[in-house]
Amino acid sequence: MGSGPLAILIGPPGAGKSTVGAELAARLGVTFADTDTSIAAAAGKPVSDIFIDDGEPVFRAMERAAVAAALDAQDVVIGLGGGAILDPGTRERLSGRPVVYLAASFPELARRVGMDRPRPLLIGTNPRAQLKALLDRRLPIYEGLAWLTVDTDGREPAQIAAQIADAIAAARPAR
Repeated sequence: MGSGPLAILIGPPGAGKSTVGAELAARLGVTFADTDTSIAAAAGKPVSDIFIDDGEPVFRAMERAAVAAALDAQDVVIGLGGGAILDPGTRERLSGRPVVYLAASFPELARRVGMDRPRPLLIGTNPRAQLKALLDRRLPIYEGLAWLTVDTDGREPAQIAAQIADAIAAARPAR
């Protein structure tokens, strides 16, 4: 194969990028790389701590580097942090690639995100309002970058991964 990542998952916090990405990679027999995990490993601390200790600009610089490195990998499935697409250089790098937007409704995202794990951009007085503002800003970007958009509401990760794998298989002769 060898023409870069097989799929690059994008979407807001709670869309299922990590879960679906791991499932899809297993289905395709390749590795899954999550850029937030790479950043945390490089920094030696969780992403939420990077935001708090070092600030968002430091995190975004680390994220840019992690995404660029991940996009150079062959035959992998990549999950990008929800805000990675805000960087113009990253958007340029994603152009023409198999970018899969995991779409979810606001109520579904609010339920999934809950407060079960740290979401650095949703820390504050009104997480629901912050999530809504974040979605309003990012949705057009997610939609614009997508080679494939998959609705995740009420669906199991295995179903979503199967849909993406089928789309990749169908597109493969054209690549």
